[in-house]
Amino acid sequence: MSVETPTTVFTMATDEDVPIPYMQRTRDYYLALGYDNPYRWAHFVDTPFTPLPKALAQLRLGLVTTAAPFQPGIGDQGPGAEYNAAAKFYHVYAAPTETVPDLRISHLGYDRMHTTAGDINTYFPLERLREAAASGRIGSVSPRFYGAPTNRSHRVTIETDCAELLRYCREDAVDAVVLVAN
Repeated sequence: MSVETPTTVFTMATDEDVPIPYMQRTRDYYLALGYDNPYRWAHFVDTPFTPLPKALAQLRLGLVTTAAPFQPGIGDQGPGAEYNAAAKFYHVYAAPTETVPDLRISHLGYDRMHTTAGDINTYFPLERLREAAASGRIGSVSPRFYGAPTNRSHRVTIETDCAELLRYCREDAVDAVVLVAN
């Protein structure tokens, strides 16, 4: 079925074309791991966003990722790897953006049925940000990117990890960040 407006034609999706139920799958996954209760997402009544302080073409953007640096000797961490808890990291880190680092996401519970994580730009878009800076779309990319651990503690994330991320961003004079939470 199609719906036509004066300028656009919209085609209805099929009944089978539905969102993947990530939230329920994640709750089920945590219960299967033996946790006493299903995962509970942090959410707030008010959205803690703020307007950009200047035009996008003048901003220094930072990149925050939940991807982990590759750790040799702790099992498969490559594209399509099974979940690998040994590859998790537990502290915020910062590393230079001069070159694309060897980051992996095998430590995360992403949907392995629908993606392989074969393209680093899908979970760590540093090259795309560099291209945006080179074209003048953004002002610049911060000299470092920042790794945020996927702790299950809302308190630790807010009180420790976010405070450390903010400190790094201030040190690097970052105006705004792109968060790629895998």
